[in-house]
Amino acid sequence: MKYRQVEAFHALMISGSTVRAAEIMGITQPAVSRLIADLEHSVRFTLFDRIRGRLVATPEARLFFREVDESFRGLDRLRAAAAGIRDYGEGTLRIGCFAAGSVSLVPAAIRAFRAKHPDIRLTFHVKSSADIRNGIVDGQYDIGLAADEIDNSGIDSQVFCSYAGVIAMPKDHPLAGHKVITPTDLADIALLGLVAEDRARQRLDALLGAEGINPNYALETPNSATICALAEDGNAVGLVNPMVTGHYAGRNVVFRPFEPNVIFRSLLLYPANVQKSRLIREFSGILLAQR
Repeated sequence: MKYRQVEAFHALMISGSTVRAAEIMGITQPAVSRLIADLEHSVRFTLFDRIRGRLVATPEARLFFREVDESFRGLDRLRAAAAGIRDYGEGTLRIGCFAAGSVSLVPAAIRAFRAKHPDIRLTFHVKSSADIRNGIVDGQYDIGLAADEIDNSGIDSQVFCSYAGVIAMPKDHPLAGHKVITPTDLADIALLGLVAEDRARQRLDALLGAEGINPNYALETPNSATICALAEDGNAVGLVNPMVTGHYAGRNVVFRPFEPNVIFRSLLLYPANVQKSRLIREFSGILLAQR
């Protein structure tokens, strides 16, 4: 018994004639008849009787067709599964993101992606940049967004964006009247700082140190969004990643440019040496468009 023989039998059963079966298979009518004869020889029972010029399936053929049809349904499921894997990987997308990107940028990309692919299952984890990098290495995430202080070994990465940091402060803070904040403006000012290992924090400290300013950090946090929230309700100011500022529009916090620029740089991360599925490529494109 050969697959092509079974395929001819299935086509004949669902179409009702050797002519239509031949059209389905893209072969000639005599070729279909030969395949059916060979299959009858293989199974050793008659599959069709010719009655008044028509082929009529025997009871044995109808019983055999139940099994054949179930097998073809299984093949259809396999073809659909293969198409899904080819186009979308496993039908899930696992996203890891550092805090600044999770405020509005990545959620906006997720909404746009889900509008196009409502059946794709997503997971979205917000963790430190180091944890996102490690999750990419360990296979926990398909794509990650992280600050540039991570170790780049063992991953594929590309620059996502570079933004000049801004100073967050309450609307009634004395510095709110300045169009631009400079290092000397921050002398003797209570500061809300990013943690010491943050590269933007290190760049800021270097600029302050060059002016002989010893920064007065009242609080340190890994998250720009936390600085914004604390600046809104207190009297301290802090340098933040502008990726988070849109969330605070119209609230009791304002943002002023800082010069010289302190750059916040973020990276898109992928597993190393793994071809990106269509799903990952499409989400990456949507995410890049949100910048």
